[in-house]
Amino acid sequence: MMKHAIDWFEIPTSDLERACAFYEKIFQFKLQPMELANRLRMAMFPVDPTQSVGGALCHHPEFYSPSATGTLVYLNADPDLAAVLGRIGKAGGKIVVPKTQISPEYGFMAVFIDSEGNRVALHSRS
Repeated sequence: MMKHAIDWFEIPTSDLERACAFYEKIFQFKLQPMELANRLRMAMFPVDPTQSVGGALCHHPEFYSPSATGTLVYLNADPDLAAVLGRIGKAGGKIVVPKTQISPEYGFMAVFIDSEGNRVALHSRS
């Protein structure tokens, strides 16, 4: 039986170092850089692979192109996404949907444009 619908996500970058600095600043954690074959570079979000969904910032000149109109990924901003939202502008991003309640049982969401031009969402229970 499937535990959750999302298993892995990748956020495109045109400048991996700038994107790492942005996400490290707003979430206040470190990303783990990784160089793979064929010029693919990634920076991994913190994850316990046995317990959670994982993901990475990705850079490759031919395969990744940031977009504000593509797939929307919701990143976990528990316990309250307002803390992460408060750091987005200073880190070089832009809030496009402020903290909004989805419902009492599903919590809150917000949407921002990151340093690379990607539209990304946040979710928290409060």
